[in-house]
Parts: sequence; structure tokens; C-alpha cells
Amino acid sequence: MPMLHLVLVALGGAIGAGIRHLSNLGALRLIGPNYPWGTMLINIVGSLVMGLFIGLMARRGGSAELRLFVATGILGGFTTFSAFSLDFATLWERGATLPALGYALFSVVGAIVALFLGLWLVRTLP
Repeated sequence: MPMLHLVLVALGGAIGAGIRHLSNLGALRLIGPNYPWGTMLINIVGSLVMGLFIGLMARRGGSAELRLFVATGILGGFTTFSAFSLDFATLWERGATLPALGYALFSVVGAIVALFLGLWLVRTLP
């Protein structure tokens, strides 16, 4: 079963990444390159779809395989922001307000700081 789960996530991820790429290209053609509209819209749409999907799974049930293929695979490949949003919502709905806010703050700020650190390391090391 673990190998099947890995295959489902990998296939879904390929589909999601392909959709993300095509969406970014479409946004660049329609809106232009002066602002990351494509990425922002992908993050918002992916989070909306994650909420719809998880809500339907909770209401109607669904297999672990379907969740892995769609939520982890397709939506994870489309935007990991949707997974981040789901994690935040889960903490928030459990009443863990402070941990949820800390998760959001440290995830966003930490990721941006880590990116700048990576850029700095590559630019300064021989």
C-alpha cells in the first residue's frame, strides 16, 4: 500500500505542477510580468479548491487514496500554499489560535528569510 500511495501522490503532483505551469503562462500572457498575479491567483484558487475538496471528503467520506491523489498530489503540485492553508485552518478550528498564528507567521517569514539566505549563500560562496 505505501508504494501505491507514493505513486498516487507522484501522479497527482505531476498533474498539479503541469496545471500550475500552464496557469502561470496564461497569467503572464493575459496580465503581464510586472506583478506575480499568476502565483497569487494559483495560491488563492488552490486554497479554495482544497477547502471544497476537504469539506466534501468530510461530508461524504472518501478514501485515503483519493485524498492523497487530489489533496497531496494534484493540489500539492499546483500549490503547496493550499496545504499550508489547510494546516492553518485545522489548527484554528481546533481552537489552537496562538499556534495557528505562530505557524502562519513563522512559515511565511521563515520561508522568505530562508530564500534570501539561499540566494546570499550562492552569491557569496566561491
